[in-house]
Amino acid sequence: MLTTEIFAVLIYVGILFAIAFLSYKKKQTSKDFILGGRSLGYWLTAFAAHSSDMSSWLLMGYPAVIFAMGLSQSWVAIGLVIFMFLNWHLIAPRIRMMTERYGSMTFSSYFESRFADTSGWILVFTALMQLIFYAFYITAGLVGMGLLINSLFGVSYHLGITISVFIVIPYLFIGGYRTLAFTDAFQAIFMLVVLIAVPLLAMGKIGSLPDAKLIPNFSFGTLKGILFAALSWGLGYFGQPHIITKFMGIRDAKEIYKSKYVGMSWQIITLGSATLIGLIGVKFFPEGVPNPELLFVDMVRTLFYPFIGAFVLCSILAATISTMDSQILVLASSFAEDFYKRMVRKNASSKEILLISRLSIFVIALVAWAIAYNNEQSIYHLVQYAWYGLGSAFGPIIIASLYARKVNKYGAWAGILVGGGVAAFWPLVPLDWPTLLPGFTLGMFSIFLVSWITRKKDPHCVTLLSKR
Repeated sequence: MLTTEIFAVLIYVGILFAIAFLSYKKKQTSKDFILGGRSLGYWLTAFAAHSSDMSSWLLMGYPAVIFAMGLSQSWVAIGLVIFMFLNWHLIAPRIRMMTERYGSMTFSSYFESRFADTSGWILVFTALMQLIFYAFYITAGLVGMGLLINSLFGVSYHLGITISVFIVIPYLFIGGYRTLAFTDAFQAIFMLVVLIAVPLLAMGKIGSLPDAKLIPNFSFGTLKGILFAALSWGLGYFGQPHIITKFMGIRDAKEIYKSKYVGMSWQIITLGSATLIGLIGVKFFPEGVPNPELLFVDMVRTLFYPFIGAFVLCSILAATISTMDSQILVLASSFAEDFYKRMVRKNASSKEILLISRLSIFVIALVAWAIAYNNEQSIYHLVQYAWYGLGSAFGPIIIASLYARKVNKYGAWAGILVGGGVAAFWPLVPLDWPTLLPGFTLGMFSIFLVSWITRKKDPHCVTLLSKR
C-alpha cells in the first residue's frame, strides 16, 4: 500500500518537472526569470495569480475552521471573493502599467521610483517586512506538506518538511517566473477537479448536509463578527506581493479584464467546495477527527483506493507548492534586484543577477526549513499572521501609490513601518479586533499624515496614470 502511494506522488512530482523542462527558456535574462519578460497571456496570469493565493490553507486550514466552528466562518471566503475582485479591478491594471513605466520588477523598486526615494530606505523597509512575514507564510506551507507526507507515508514530520524542500526548489531554480506560471496553471486545474469531485462523492455517502446557518442570528455581536471576518481577510489582498507581481507579468494590460473573470470563477468554485468539505465532514465523521486540519486527508483516504487517494491528495501539494514557490521567488528577486544590484554590485550584469536570484532561492528555502523544523503551529494561524502583516504593511501604500497625488517618500516609509509594525505586535494587545483592521487603517492614516507634515521638506508629486 505504501509503495502505491509513493508511486502516485512520484507521478505527480514528475509531471511538475516535465512542465518545468518544457517551459524552460535557454537564453534567460534576469527580467525573464523575475517577471517572465511581461509575456504571459490572460489564462496563465489568472491561474498563476489565484493558485499562488491559495496555499495549504485552502484544503487544510480553512475546512478545519468550517468543520469546528460552522458555516458562519465562510464569511472569510465571501470577503476574499469580494476583495479579490476589487484587487483585479482597482489594482491590477494600474500596477501593470505603472511598473512598466518605471521599469520596475519588484515592489521595492516600484516604490522607490514612484516616490523618488534615492536614500535606499524604502528598499530596506520593504525587504524587512517581506522577510518577517514571508518567513511565517513559507513556514505554513512546509508545515502543511510535512503533515501530509507524515499522514501518507508514516515518516516523521521533520523528514516530511525536508522532502518538501526537495520537491519545491528544483523546478523553481530551473525556470523562474515563466515556469511557475505553467506549473501553477496545471496545479490550479488539478485543484479545481479535485475540489469538485471530493465533495460530490462525499455527499453520496452522507445523503444531505448538516443544518447550518450563514448568519446564526442578528445580534450585534454576530453581525460584528461577520463584518470582521469578511474585512479582516479580504483587505489583505491589496498588499500581497506574491499575488500582485502576477498582475505585473501579463503581456497586455488590456487583457486583465479577461484574467479577472477566469480567475474569479476559479476562486468562487474552489472556496465554495472547500466550504462544503468542512460542512460535509461534520456528518462524514460524526465522532470527530484527531486533527481537524487533516479533515480533507482523512476524507480522501476513506473515499478512494490508496493509489487514487494519494494522487488526489497531491492537490494539497499543488496548493502549497504554487504559493510557496511564488513567495520564495518574490524574496529572491528582491534580494537580487534591490539589495545585491543596488547596494553590492551596481554594475552587475543580467547573467550575474540571474545567478544571485537562483542562489537566493536555496538560502531562503534553507531558512524556511529551519523555522518549520522547530515550529508545528496551526497552518490557519501561521497564514493568518503572515497575511495580516503583508496586507497591513503594503496594502495602504499600494493603494496610495496608484491613486493619491500628495504622498511623498516619508509618508511611504511611515505607512510601511506603521502598518507592518502594528500587525507584528497586535496579537499581544488584549483587544478582540482582527489585526488587519487596525494595521491597515493606521498604516493608511500615517501615509497621509506624515506626507502632509513633511510636504515642504519633500514636495515630490508624481503624475499618475489617467483612467483608460
